[in-house]
Amino acid sequence: MVQEKESLNRLHINMLSQANSVPGQGVGSAYIELINLLKKYYKNDLNITVNEWRKSDITHYHTVNPSYYLSTFFPNRGVRIGYVHFLPETLKGSLKLPRLFRFIFNKYLISFYKRMDKLVVVNPDFIDKLTSYNISKDKIKYIPNFVSKKEFFPINAKQKDQLKIKFKYDKNDFIVLGVGQVQERKGVSDFVDLAKQLPGFKFIWVGGFSFGKMTDGYSELKSVVDDPPQNLSFPGIVSRKQIRLYYQMADVFLLPSYNELFPMSVLEASSCGIPLLLRNLSLYENILGDHYLSANNIDEFQQQLKLLNSDKKLIKKMQMESLELSKQYSEEKLAKIWFDFYSNEYKLDL
Repeated sequence: MVQEKESLNRLHINMLSQANSVPGQGVGSAYIELINLLKKYYKNDLNITVNEWRKSDITHYHTVNPSYYLSTFFPNRGVRIGYVHFLPETLKGSLKLPRLFRFIFNKYLISFYKRMDKLVVVNPDFIDKLTSYNISKDKIKYIPNFVSKKEFFPINAKQKDQLKIKFKYDKNDFIVLGVGQVQERKGVSDFVDLAKQLPGFKFIWVGGFSFGKMTDGYSELKSVVDDPPQNLSFPGIVSRKQIRLYYQMADVFLLPSYNELFPMSVLEASSCGIPLLLRNLSLYENILGDHYLSANNIDEFQQQLKLLNSDKKLIKKMQMESLELSKQYSEEKLAKIWFDFYSNEYKLDL
C-alpha cells in the first residue's frame, strides 16, 4: 500500500507501443532505450507504465496502431504525445503497398499526428515537413535519439582482432558493416554492388525483411540474400547484444540509405567508435555535424572505402569523430531533456 501512495505522487506516463511486434526496427530500439533511460534516471519521479488502459497524466504514443488512435477520443488520456518515426514520404522504398491503401494510410497517419497535443521529432528537418501538413509548429518538439553507453561501447585493437577470429574472419580483413531492414530505401542494392566491386573487402549487412513480402524490392533483394557474393554476409535479424559485437568488429559503418530520420544504427555505431560513411543527405547536417564521411553515389562510396582502408591516420581520425559524436547524445543529457519535456507539458495542461 505504501508503494501505491508513493506512485500517486509521481508523474504517470503511459507508453503505448507495439514497436517490438515487428523485429529489427529502429523504432523498437528507440522505444527500449527511452524506457530504460527514464527508469534509470527518474524512477523516483516518474511512474512508467506500458500499454495500460487507465487514467494517466501523459500518454506517449510510440506507434500508430488503430486502437491507439481510438484511445485519443477516450477521457483521462492526459497529455497526448506522439513520436514521429516516419512520414508518408519516408515510407517510399520501405513498403510495397497498393496505391489506394497507401493513400488511405497516409491520410490516417497525418490524422493520427493531428490528434496529438505534442509531437516529438528526432530530426529538426522534419519540423517543416510536418508544418506542410497544416500541423502547428508550436506542437512540435525536437528531441534526438540516443543509445546506452553500457550497451554500445568501443573495444581495443586486440579485442577487435579476437572478435574477427570468433566470427571466422581474418584479423587483417577490412570489414564494412551495414545495419537496418533489408529494403530499397536503405540502399541495400548499392551495398551489394559495392561488395561485388571490392572483392578484397568483407561486407556484412545485419538485418532482415521485417515486413516480409510487403518489403519494397523484396523479390530482387531476397535472391541476393539467399545467394550473396562470396565476400558478403547476411546474418539476418540478431539480438541487441549480438549486434553490438558486429559494430565492435567492423572497421567502418556504411549506411547508403536514400531517406532517413535519425537512424539508431548511426548512434550505435558511433558509440562503438567506428568510422561513419553515409550517403550525402541534407538531414544529417544538423544532427551529425562534420563527424562522418559522406558520398553521393557508388563510385564515391568505393573511393571513400579504399581511402579508409589505406589511410590509418584517417581511420583513427574518424574513430575519434564517432566517439565525439556519441558524447553529444549522452544518456545523462537526453534524460534531463525528456524529464523536463514531460514535466513542462503536464504543467501546461493543468
